Amino acid sequence: MSDKIYPLICTRGVIIFPNQEIVIDVGREASLKAIENAQDNYDDQIVLFSQKKMDQENPQEDDIYHVGTLCEIRHVRRFDKFLRVKFRGLSRVRLKKWIDGSLSEMAHVELLPSVREDETEESALVRMIASSFEQMHPGERFVSKDLMIELSKGVGADALSDKAVQAFPLPVERKQQYLETTGINERLIMLLQDLEKEKKMSEVEKKINETVKERIDQGQKDYYLREKIHAIREELGDVVEADKDAESIRKRLDENPYPEYIKTKVKDELARYEMLPQASGETGVIKTYIDWLMDLPWWQQTEDNENLNEAQKILDEDHYGLDKVKERIMEYLAVKQMTNSLKAPIICLVGPPGVGKTSLARSVARALDRHFVKMSLGGVRDEAEIRGHRRTYLGALPGRIIQGMKKAEVINPVFLIDEIDKMASDYKGDPSSAMLEVLDPEQNSVFSDHYIEEPYDLSKVLFIATANYLENIPPALQDRLEIIQLSSYTDAEKVNIAKRHLLPKQMKENGLKEGQLQIDDDMLLYLVRYYTREAGVRQLERTIATICRKTVLAILKDHEEKIVLNKELIHKWLGNEKVEYGQKEKEDQVGTVTGLAYTSFGGDVLQIEANRFQGSGKLILTGKLGDVMKESATIALDYVRAHAKEYGIDPQIFEKQDIHIHVPEGAVPKDGPSAGVTMTTALVSCLSDQPVKANLAMTGEVTLRGNVLPIGGLKEKSLAAHRSGITTILIPKANVKDLDEVPEEVKKSVTFIPVSTVEEVLKNALVAYE
Repeated sequence: MSDKIYPLICTRGVIIFPNQEIVIDVGREASLKAIENAQDNYDDQIVLFSQKKMDQENPQEDDIYHVGTLCEIRHVRRFDKFLRVKFRGLSRVRLKKWIDGSLSEMAHVELLPSVREDETEESALVRMIASSFEQMHPGERFVSKDLMIELSKGVGADALSDKAVQAFPLPVERKQQYLETTGINERLIMLLQDLEKEKKMSEVEKKINETVKERIDQGQKDYYLREKIHAIREELGDVVEADKDAESIRKRLDENPYPEYIKTKVKDELARYEMLPQASGETGVIKTYIDWLMDLPWWQQTEDNENLNEAQKILDEDHYGLDKVKERIMEYLAVKQMTNSLKAPIICLVGPPGVGKTSLARSVARALDRHFVKMSLGGVRDEAEIRGHRRTYLGALPGRIIQGMKKAEVINPVFLIDEIDKMASDYKGDPSSAMLEVLDPEQNSVFSDHYIEEPYDLSKVLFIATANYLENIPPALQDRLEIIQLSSYTDAEKVNIAKRHLLPKQMKENGLKEGQLQIDDDMLLYLVRYYTREAGVRQLERTIATICRKTVLAILKDHEEKIVLNKELIHKWLGNEKVEYGQKEKEDQVGTVTGLAYTSFGGDVLQIEANRFQGSGKLILTGKLGDVMKESATIALDYVRAHAKEYGIDPQIFEKQDIHIHVPEGAVPKDGPSAGVTMTTALVSCLSDQPVKANLAMTGEVTLRGNVLPIGGLKEKSLAAHRSGITTILIPKANVKDLDEVPEEVKKSVTFIPVSTVEEVLKNALVAYE
């Protein structure tokens, strides 16, 4: 590209394109000198660059766009204080250097010729643009007759884009983008986009003008008729308070941007309300309905906080750990910001009680700077609780969703649906079916409430659901939810949560100042292990609250200055240890095996006992077992019978002795297939009199052929084993991939042995195989 130096003019809000002509009034002294210099020394050639800020009087190099136009001065007309100059654009140029010349400001520039791209695409784009121009009304402000004629002749693509944009009513910044774009096809695509936008705007303007005209006509008619009714009622002496209510409602309708269908509905109901005698019972029903329609948020919304770093900071402040959960929430917020849409699966936080599901939803609302509203579905068994009652019923009300939206006062709150797994169904309907519409992004933009009757848009609401137990959520509802598992906390995590959140919160709530109560990490760990056995931290918070209250009493009653918590004080205030930390067997036992369970309250260890005695070969099962667990026991027994000789078991035992399998804590319901290997090991140990290692636990489903199948909840089960002092866990080989989710703290102190057959389980579990 050739570089040259030309006189320079800075324009205000004016951009000229190559092969186009434009008239500009030139009045600044520097610009007048540049015109004179160009005419005298540069064959009437000059470069024009547009200023970034129009009000700047003496712009410098950083104050102008660095892509401009090389122009030819075609005609100059002189006035007293300015020149009226006609310029013709010759070529795009890029500023390389601003030079302070002796005669005028100069610019060292390089020429930027247009770049031809795919010619087939170019032809298609020109045809599409010509078609768009043809569809426009001849009176459109930028479609000139000359331009239409040139298009019909098939004007070149380069000239077409520049000529159309020169006439187009675009902002300076957008025209500058066209000037800076050298690719012809790229400019044509930009022009096509702007044409489509302009067509839509023209259609909207036309529609608005028609609507305004219709409203004025209808408004005059309504005003006349209303005044006439009012005069008649005055003559009858029947002017009542209802008129004032109706007027205030109409005023509110006119002053606020309610959707048209809501305005129509309110006006219809208002007409009925005015015609009814005030003594009628129906007037109260209609007035309540109108109030609901008008009090609901239809357009009000808050601006989202789009600072993702701030959102991350808030989540980290409110919650310790939960890294994967917070990462998923941040991804959700980032995608919402990028697409400006919430059409994504609804987040469902699943985990044991007390692990922070509800408070996490509150943090999301705080991070987004949105209103927060909560609805609990625990025990809801009537569909009308979700969808509302029809207005024909006495005392009808909208459903909880609409009530929550009214409480939120905006159309884009964070809406927490708590305990979604606790819904029930009966003869009144299935509320989970109604929730399908609420939680489906494809349907909830026109949510229908039986009371409101009009469609309500829930698409801008950020729904977050919580549940304790995934299996209790109906499959159709699960399909619309993105499940995020929150697992049990480790002891170290509980200590950190207590130190950072629970202790400062309870000290503040109980009026304690900093330094009046001191609890070190060792004492917090002692409280976690011996006074609270739980997946979450609720019981821990209650325990800390008890200590804070007793501290306040000691300070006020016994005039203590500060309390330093130790074991003696804990025993005095809370009593003896409530939990035996480490429930594993003290020594190797025959017929007793430690299994691992995954419940709605997190992981737990499960002792499975087997015994035999004289009888007739019956299998006795106790411990309130579910159907699946009973089947696992039968499979385990049949496998052991089939391989009795391999394990040194006398086959006659199965004919002459009864076998009893018991899972302690008989009052607690227990079910699931993952106790299969545990029962098999207990039976082999019992029938062959071989002890099972006490420091070992196992989990896995067993088949009749002796294969060990994968299980769920490995993280929770391993945490439970770790809490109980187990040092070795046998897991199905297919679950090795899930070890990534197990905390490092657990992996350091527990050995995980993957197994794929019962033979491998027994080799690792029975003392005789050592």
